[in-house]
Parts: sequence; structure tokens; C-alpha cells
Amino acid sequence: MGTYRGRVVEDELDSLMAGVAAIALEGPKAVGKTETASRRATTIFRLDDAAQHSIVRADPSRLVAGPPPTLVDEWPRFPSSWELVRRAVDADRTPGRFLLTGSADPDIPALHSGAGRIVSVRMRPMTLAERGIGIPTVSLAALLAGDGEIGGRTDIRLEQYVDEILASGFPGFRGLPARAVRAELDGYVARIIQKDFAQMGRPIRHAAALRAWLTAYAAATSTTAAAETIRTAAGEAGPSRPTVTPYDQILRNLWIVDPIAPWFPARKSPLSRLVGREKHHLADPGLAARLLGATAPALLAGREVGPPIPRTGTLLGSLFESLAALSIRVFAQSAEGKVFHYRTRAGEREIDFIIEGPDLRVLPVEVKLAEVIEDRDVRHLKALRDDLPDDVVDMVILTTGSEAYRRKDGVAVVPLALLGP
Repeated sequence: MGTYRGRVVEDELDSLMAGVAAIALEGPKAVGKTETASRRATTIFRLDDAAQHSIVRADPSRLVAGPPPTLVDEWPRFPSSWELVRRAVDADRTPGRFLLTGSADPDIPALHSGAGRIVSVRMRPMTLAERGIGIPTVSLAALLAGDGEIGGRTDIRLEQYVDEILASGFPGFRGLPARAVRAELDGYVARIIQKDFAQMGRPIRHAAALRAWLTAYAAATSTTAAAETIRTAAGEAGPSRPTVTPYDQILRNLWIVDPIAPWFPARKSPLSRLVGREKHHLADPGLAARLLGATAPALLAGREVGPPIPRTGTLLGSLFESLAALSIRVFAQSAEGKVFHYRTRAGEREIDFIIEGPDLRVLPVEVKLAEVIEDRDVRHLKALRDDLPDDVVDMVILTTGSEAYRRKDGVAVVPLALLGP
């Protein structure tokens, strides 16, 4: 507690600050945006502080008058600050002038997009590498570039992965006793329902309905379940059909719901019949586990908890995939990659993650809750390589095993704890 741990996104921030005038660091509450941004700021305005907020409202020009870099923390509390920064950048594009942080994406039609003036950077909860769990020996950026070396060993085992799922990647919760983490996560959910929705302009009349929807969404982690399937799983306490879309949109604006989009090849390919449905993830698998009331004994025993959502495999397998998704998305962003999932409509082909590099070549990644990998576990990876031999740069399967190695068929087998940026 109290010790700052470096974040992968810092290299991206520093690189951008050398070339652009304003950066918006976005992500859910408690991921560490303020701490990371404030380490790079000379002038700081904390708009969630009532006194500073009042001063800025009385004299908005103060936001753009101090010595740079200037941090405008929680800028959505005073939406006009976005316009002030945008106009200041129009007048002076000197790099590294402004950092804006926000835990919400306000739906304000009159707000200028900031395109060409303010560059957005996403920040997510801590990956295993950022938490200090294991020592990464396999670089995702190198794999995406086609020159990844595969090797290394780890002592991290399934029980520790379960502990990390439940502990969450919110930096402020690190090092707390398990009961305190559960209390913090409960409070996090309560704030979403009781305060954040109201601040987004939609006070919740039936808190139980929103909680039931969030819990059902958590149960749908790592699946492509239809919205109506999730609503039905929420039960009688869940929301009515017309309220589902507004709930979902605000949760996206709060960066709590963080789905993975389906992949469609950027270049002409022989692939067809791809499904267009998102794969569901919350901002942090620990949040999903807490909503479901999942415990380490229940997960390790393979017990299903929470609303009934059809899935392939166990709930632990879905949460482990979500833990992998967190690392993959952070590392891919650092490498200027984009993350998708791949599934055909009939389900005969499915790959958990497709990482598309800046050159449009792809790195398919499967996740397996197992130590030993068999031929059938890699068949979809190899089939995609056969379909797109010029575009598939490598193939990876992430496991709970102890050693990273490359199979004779070319597939890299990598324990999740060994994956790094």
C-alpha cells in the first residue's frame, strides 16, 4: 500500500506528450489515472474537489493559464473544460501542454469531439505484470512483429491465478486483506448504481434492476450471449426490455462494460460466416467475480454461481479468459494493436482473441485453463493460419502451465504469468 507501481501505459503517454499538445487519459474509476497523470503535471486542477471546482467555475480561464503540463483531473465534472483545452490547442500546439483524465464519457451533443486536438488514451486495471505477479519473458509486441522468442518458467499456479482474479487489478485495492477487497468492490458497485448513473443524467429508480443486470452481465463474461439472454438471466428483479439499452450505454460510458468487438479481416480473405456479436467483459474480472459472489473454493471446485448463462466450460475458465483479456488489451495497445474475437455463426470455428497489428497482420491467441496442451486445443489457430498464411504472424495459446515453449506445429505455448508487453 502506498507504493506506486509503474504502468504499461506510461510509455505510450510519454511518447505522445513529446508530439501532441493534449491527451485525454480515459478509463473507469480507480484504475490509477490521476496518479499516473499527476506524475507528469506541473499544474493540477482536481475538479472532483468542491473548492477547486468552484474556483474553476468562477474563472474557467485558469484551466489554460498555468505552467504546463496542466492536468485537468475528472474533466467531465466541468464539461466546458474540454472546449477550453481544445481552443487553447488551436491557438498553440506546443507538445505536452495538457492532460485530461475522466472516469466517464459524457453524452453531450454540443461537445466538440476534439479530433485533431486531443488524443484519447485508454487506461485499464493492472495486468499481472504490473502487479508484480511473475516475471514476463514473452513479449506480445515482439510476437505481433513476428520475432517473438519463446522461453521462461514460472512458479505461478492455478490457485494464484484464482487469487488474482478475486483480488482485482484496481491499484488502490492491492495489498488489502481479502475481506477488505470484497468490501471495496461492493462499494465500487454501489457507487456505480447510486451516484455514477445520476451524474450521467439518469438517476436509478430501481437499483435492484440495475444490480441484477450487472450481475447477469458478469455471468456472461467471455461469452457472446444475446442481450435478451442476459436480461432473462437477470430474473424477475431484472430490468424491463426498454431499459436494457440505456443501462448498457451508460455502463459503457463509465467504462465498466468493456466488450471485445468481433473481428472481420481488414483485407480480402476467404473467411465468411463470421458472427457479429460482441464478447462480454467487465472492466475487471475481480468485479465480475464479486458481483457473482464467487469464492476461491467454489471456482476451484468448478461450481457455477450466479445467474444461468450458457457457456462452454466453467465459470473459472471464463474469468481466467477475462484476466488474460486484461493483459492482452493493455499490451496490444502499447504495441499499437487492436483486439478482437473470432467466431463463425455456427460456432465451428472460434478463437478467443485476434490481435491486429498496425500493419494489419494478425496474432491469434487462445486461452486454455490447463497446464497441458493437446493437438485439439490448437486446431482453430492452425486452421486460421492455413486460411490466411500471409496475414497470421504467429499463433499463441495462453495456459496455467509452468513453461513457455514452441510446439512442433509452430504454436507458442505461454503461461499467462510470463506474458508481457
